[in-house]
Amino acid sequence: MIDNTRPLAVFDLDGTLADSSHRQRFLDRAPRDWDAFFAAAPADPPLAEGVALCREAARDCEVVYLTGRPERCREDTLAWLAEQGLPDGALHMRRNDDRRPARVTKLQVLRGLGRGREVRMLVDDDELVCDAAEQAGFRVVRARWTAPSEALKDAQEREGRT
Repeated sequence: MIDNTRPLAVFDLDGTLADSSHRQRFLDRAPRDWDAFFAAAPADPPLAEGVALCREAARDCEVVYLTGRPERCREDTLAWLAEQGLPDGALHMRRNDDRRPARVTKLQVLRGLGRGREVRMLVDDDELVCDAAEQAGFRVVRARWTAPSEALKDAQEREGRT
């Protein structure tokens, strides 16, 4: 049973909980191979810092996952979360045809979550998402435990792909 009184801890996946660096090669070429990029996601190693923070947050908060991955990746993503032993939580994904920047799509979901519930924190590695969330009044933990990828940043901001 869900306790609607607990605050929410919202976690990004790629670059926050999942190490997607082995998939970057699919974005570093032209044209970018999005099918291969997302097909390789189940092999992502977990990021110890993000996983530990997520488990710690679950003691006091309901965990929610917020990713720019497209909806077609839901089954693989849920399986990956379970394989890592991460807390159960709602998974918010991008519509398959949604190409808006991640800072727009994620902020929209955050605002919806914040109606009637405290969002204790957003944990994300995308600086533009973090900036937008902070400007909207959300507490942000910047996941800086991986090296940023320019190709992924471009994909998130200009192509609305992840």
